[in-house]
This record gives sequence, structure tokens and C-alpha cells, in this order.
Amino acid sequence: MLMNDTVTISVRNLVEYVFLSGSIDVRLNAIDTMHEGTKAHQRVQLTYGEQDQKEVYVKADIQVDDLLFVVDGRCDGLLGTDPILTVDEIKSTGGDLDRIAEDGYPVHWAQALFYAYMYAKEHEQTAMRVQLTYVQTKTEEERRFTREVTFIELEQYVYEITARYAPYVQQLRKHEQLRNKSINGLAFPFETYRAGQRKLAGAVYKSIEEGVRLFAKAPTGIGKTISTTYPAIKAMGAGMLQRFYYLTARTTTRAAAEDALMFMREKGLHLHAVTITAKDKICFQEEVRCEKEHCPYAEGYYDRINGAVLDILEQETIMTRSVIEAYAHKHKVCPFEFSLDLAYASDAVVCDYNYIFDPRISFKRQYAEMKKRTALLVDEAHNLVDRAREMFSAELTKAPFLALQRELKGTHGEGYRTAKAINDYFIALRKSSDGAPHLIQRQLPEELVALADAFASAAEQALAVGVSGNGLLLDAYFAAQNFVRTAKLFDDRYVVYIELSKSDVRLKLFCLDPSQLLQQIGKGYRSHIYFSATLSPVSYYMDMLGAGENDYTLAVPSPFAKEQLDVVINPLSTRYHDRDQSKLPIAKLIMELMSERPGNYFVFFPSYAYMNAVYETYMELKEWSVPAGTASDAEVLLQRPDMAEEERDRFLGTFQAGSGKSLIGFAVMGGVFSEGVDLAGDRLVGVIVVGVGLPQLGVERNMLKDYFNEQGKNGYDYAYVFPGMNKVLQAGGRLIRSETDRGTLVLIDDRYLQTQYQRLLPEEWKG
Repeated sequence: MLMNDTVTISVRNLVEYVFLSGSIDVRLNAIDTMHEGTKAHQRVQLTYGEQDQKEVYVKADIQVDDLLFVVDGRCDGLLGTDPILTVDEIKSTGGDLDRIAEDGYPVHWAQALFYAYMYAKEHEQTAMRVQLTYVQTKTEEERRFTREVTFIELEQYVYEITARYAPYVQQLRKHEQLRNKSINGLAFPFETYRAGQRKLAGAVYKSIEEGVRLFAKAPTGIGKTISTTYPAIKAMGAGMLQRFYYLTARTTTRAAAEDALMFMREKGLHLHAVTITAKDKICFQEEVRCEKEHCPYAEGYYDRINGAVLDILEQETIMTRSVIEAYAHKHKVCPFEFSLDLAYASDAVVCDYNYIFDPRISFKRQYAEMKKRTALLVDEAHNLVDRAREMFSAELTKAPFLALQRELKGTHGEGYRTAKAINDYFIALRKSSDGAPHLIQRQLPEELVALADAFASAAEQALAVGVSGNGLLLDAYFAAQNFVRTAKLFDDRYVVYIELSKSDVRLKLFCLDPSQLLQQIGKGYRSHIYFSATLSPVSYYMDMLGAGENDYTLAVPSPFAKEQLDVVINPLSTRYHDRDQSKLPIAKLIMELMSERPGNYFVFFPSYAYMNAVYETYMELKEWSVPAGTASDAEVLLQRPDMAEEERDRFLGTFQAGSGKSLIGFAVMGGVFSEGVDLAGDRLVGVIVVGVGLPQLGVERNMLKDYFNEQGKNGYDYAYVFPGMNKVLQAGGRLIRSETDRGTLVLIDDRYLQTQYQRLLPEEWKG
């Protein structure tokens, strides 16, 4: 953390920056990275004598030029008595201790030497002994390296290492001064606020100031992105924040955040912002294999990354995907890992929810002091409920372990044995099921957790010696690790779901209620701003997203006139058993609407199957009843489930105003075209929503229904109605995007006339 000329930093963060070296190798990530394994540390510390101390806090001020570094940390052990004390630094690993360098790793020596210096300085010691203790987590084997160092040598070493970190800090300090000056002079970037926009911006600022959560329902078209980022930036200028994360569920909403930041840059804002693009999208290689043998951008990555970071921060402010790719090519570094490293140095980070909330991939180098000065802006927050369930759930399937059992036989004994044990467990599970297609249990399968833990340990060893290069072992290793990690979270908010078929068995630790885990993971951040046009009913989302007693809610009315939107309800049943009978009436309705008001339309369906059935009926009807060149002779586009990003862009690019030809886009609710899509003006004149969006009836949804019924809530609403109607509101929200837009919204389903569904419609859709 940078404050004026004082830099507060932990020993570990400082030395890891200076000593970063080597290559990215996802196979050895969990093995080569020496981590503080709590159990291993405690085991070593139990062997200390009566005079020895553990977890000793140390701190020192180190002046380098005009910077005062306030460095602190906690050394694992302080052993012995005067005249020479020993600082013990414990590192644990799942890898082979024989792979450790001759006298340990330089970064670990640096950490221990800093601790020794800080203790010696405070207690006026003339010399210290420094010891590295490496522990193998499974075998409990230990290896130690020891040095004796004078205080003068320690001081010289510490100042030299800190001086190597100073240029990075100097650059951050220079940037922070420019940033704050630009923020202080930054007015709201538009001439006037839209109706409700000032209210939302004020509520965001106040929530950040008070350090609480805000749940804001703000309608489509109000300008939510600028209304949340602008007050967050102002809070940064006032010293309340050092950083904010703009969290999204989709690429389209990430682009809106980038546009807002670039627009403010044009108004004079000087801010470092980075966008994180998914690894499989930004990878330069044809095959994503993060191994130095297969990727030149992974090989030697850590030898080049500090220079790359300094270069881009010196030259750029808004670091979008294209900017990151350009500098990644220039410095020959992995663009994905580059963007992650930039996130720690940036003022704003635009990324997916999982970089904060998913325990598997969340940012690991965020210490408490940094989080206290960070706000989370959660866009389209209605998506976070189901996404969080996915993040906190984990599953294992039988097929990969059968394949690994065959693959590892004769090549890695322990890997073969542990893979076979998991496969055998699934075989026994299938035999005991008496032919049932699925099972539901409330108890954690302790035996499978232990087997997965044993497999993960064996897989680490196999990966370390280069066994299996096809990715199957690595995927199974990560799945087993995640399963064991999730098992530690298992409580009465979880259920075990087992799906059985002739070809496979799947066992899932299914998180029914993610609210408490979201609350725990979100602890420490200064403020959370949850916002969406469809955060309705707000009580449901507050419940599911872990709201506290002191958190705020805000509902901003639509800024648009009712006259801009013509809403029609067609009470046709679209229930599953009525869908065959509904295809032709829906196709005719689309055709009639095209004839009455030509233009561009979206028709949204609850599933691909239903969409395809109506599409085929419509095309047949069009073929024999619509003369070519007439108003009803529209071009028809069909969404596919496997569309690449470029195809999606072309699909949306076809929706243009003034082309003289009508266009119909058949799409699914909850898909990429029903959220975050902005087709203003005559690019879109009508939206037809078929059905009430309810998720398909299924075992997992019924488990949710039963769980919430047990909690005294309306389980059917929680599992089906609220998520379904949210999709309807999002789809309908594509239509009116500005004060000049006009359009027709058709809701097809007789349930729209029922109170249960009517009460969930926006006011501007009623009457």
C-alpha cells in the first residue's frame, strides 16, 4: 500500500517481487510453489523446545532514497537463546524434496534473512543464524539448510533487496499523484444526469463511505456503469479506496465498463485499469498447454514479467485485451498471466465474478490491508446466485479414473492404485443403487473424499516426474483437489447428488444456498455494490447474496415514458405439454407483427428445443405464405449453443437501422443475446418473449425447492419462478435503451395474467 512517501508491505510480497524467476508450468504449480501448509508448520513447531518461540511478529523501517518502507511479517520460529538466535522459516510442499536446489530457494532465503534482520535490529543482535526447513506434506520428511550471518551483512542485504523493489514503487507513487489530481478535477462526464442516475451514484458513494453493501435495482438504459464507476473513482480520489473490481458475468458487460473508463479518460481521468480475458480466449497458442516445453510465452515468463509490467504501466492507462496482447508479444510473456499480474498494480480491474468469489481461481495475493481499501462493483448481480452455486460445488465422475487406471498401469504404481480405488468406489456405488437413476444423500461421502485426497497426492508425484502428457491426469488432479477443498465447506446447506447411468457415475457436492460462503469470501472488502435492472424481488437477492442488517437497498424508477413501450400479453399456454400445439400460433403471431410493423425483432424462448421447433414451423409458413420482397419477408437468424465469439458479434452486427429489410433473431432466454446487448433506436423495434422463463424441471432444481421449503420459504419461487422471471425481464430489457426508443413487447403465456407473475413485472410493463 502506498501512502505519500511511506510504503507498507509484507516481507513476502517484497521478496517475491524481487526474486520472481523461472517458467509457468501448470503441471507443477501446486508442487513447486512452496506454500505455508498449516499442518506441516504446526508439526515442526511442536518439536521446538521450551525456550523457542513460534509465530514471532517482526517489523522494521527501511529508508531507500525518499521512500520509507514499513516492512513486517511473522517468522515461523525463533530458536535458542543468546548469544546467537536462529530464525526458522518453514516451507511445505507436495513435491519431492530431492528437487529442491542444493541449498534451498533464493526467495525463501530472502524471506528468512529479512526476518533475521528485523529481529536483530530491534533486539540489537550482532549476528543471527538463519534456517530453512522444508517439509514434504505427505511423507513428513524434512530437510534443513542453515547459515550464520552478521548484522552488518543482514543490513546490507536487506537494503540492497529493498532498493531493487523501489523503482516499481516510484512508478506507482508517480502514477497515484497523477491519478488523484485527475480525479479531483473530474466532473460527471455527461452534461446532465439521467433521471435516477444521480440518486444511484450518490447511493454508491455513500455505501463505499460507510463500508456497507448496496443492493440496487436500476432499470435498463439509466447508465448503471457510469453511475457506479464514477462514484467509486471519486471515492478513490478522496482516499477511501485504492482499487475497485468491476465484476461481470459476460464479455458484453465487460465492454461497457471499458467504454465508461475510456470515456472518462477523454474527460481527463488518469487511471490504470486492466481487463482480464479468459485464458482459453486470449492464449496465443493453438492448444492451451501452460508448460514451458509447449509454450514460448510460458518459458522464462517470471524472468521477464517485471520489465513487462513496468513498461505497460509507464505507457498505458486503460489496458484492454488488445493492449495487453500487444505488450505480451513485445515482452514474450503469457497474456493471461500478464493480465493477472497487472491486476495487483491497477486501480480498476474488469473481470469475471470468479476472480473474487471462486476459491479455485480467486486472486491469491490480496492481503487484508489491500482489501480494506477495495470495493466490489458487481454488475448484473442476479447472475451471481447460480454462478456462486457452481463455484462452491464440486463433482467427480467415474470415466476419467477408469481411463487413468488403464493409462497409469505399469508407469506409476501409486497413481494407478489411487485411480483404481476411486473407480472401484463408483462401481460399488452403482451396484448398491438398485438401478435407480439418481440418489440424494445429506451426509458427506468421507470415504470418497479420502480417496480423492490420496489420488491428488499421487497425481502430484506423477506430474512431477512427467508421467502422462495428454492432460487427463492434470484435469483429474484439479478435479480431485477441488472436490477435497469443497468437502471442507460441506454443511447443511449442501446435498450429495449422485447420477447413475450404464456408461458413467457422477457424484456432486451441490451447494444449495451460497449466501453464507459469499459473505465469508466477501469479508474484508470495504464495500460491495450489487446492481442490476432485474434485481427483483430484492428480498430474494439480498437473502441469496448474503446481505447484512446494515446494508442498503435502492430501487430507481425507469427514466423512460410508458408511451415508449407498447406491451401486449398473449395468453397462450407455452407449458411443456402444450408446446406442439403452440408452435403454429406463435409462428403466425410473429408473421402478423412483422407485417404490421416491419423492422428488427428478437424472439426469446425458454429452450433451444422449443426455439428450433417454432423456427422450423415459421420457416415452413414463410415459404408458402409470404411473397418475396414484402414486409413480412424477413431475414431470419438462429442462435446456436456453440457459437464462437466472432459469430456472436456477426449475429448482433446484422441488427442495423435503415437497412430497409426486416430481421428476426431467434434466441434463448438467459443466453448471450438476452443480457448486456444494447441495440438502440431502430436497430431493434420489437421483442417477443415466449414463456415465463422457468428453468426446466429437474432433480437439482427440485432439490433447491425442497431445501428452501424446509427453510420456511416458498421453495417453488426460489427454485423456479424468481430465476425464470429474471430471464424474462432481461430479455424484455433489450428493447428500450434511450429516451428516443420506441418498441413493442409481446409476452406469450397465460401465466402473465396470474398475480404470482404479474407482481414481478416492472411498473412500466403493467396496464
